[in-house]
Amino acid sequence: MLGAGDEAEDVVQEAFVKAYRHLDTFRRDAPFRPWLLRIVANETHNLTRARGRRAELTVKITGLDRPGASDPADPADPENAAVATDRRARLLDAVRTLPERERHAVVCRYFLQLSEAETAQVLDLPVGTVKSRTSRGLARLREEVDRGLD
Repeated sequence: MLGAGDEAEDVVQEAFVKAYRHLDTFRRDAPFRPWLLRIVANETHNLTRARGRRAELTVKITGLDRPGASDPADPADPENAAVATDRRARLLDAVRTLPERERHAVVCRYFLQLSEAETAQVLDLPVGTVKSRTSRGLARLREEVDRGLD
């Protein structure tokens, strides 16, 4: 979800610090990797939420939410930047409306870019359950997007 770079490194570093601080809560009989991935996923979610709030605030401050407003950061194509921001916001809103079980699967698979096996480990579910929840979540998102186009 974050891609390579400083933000991803910050999230991983913060996750390791939190894991170290909470090592006493780790169950010794449980696999370590899913526990750590869950911490990384939570940190990524926190950063993404904060980034979304900052982006919304930036849009409001720069006036991009007004019709005909231009984006000073992208003078070549302000309309596309505004449309992309709107699409991202609508997609995140649609993801937030998913039932929690489906939302977790979709976020792990597509926002965190985990494999089905990794998602199954993080969510402590069988791979088949991850596949079905992801499929149902994507179907609901498609319906929501189709409704938004009407």
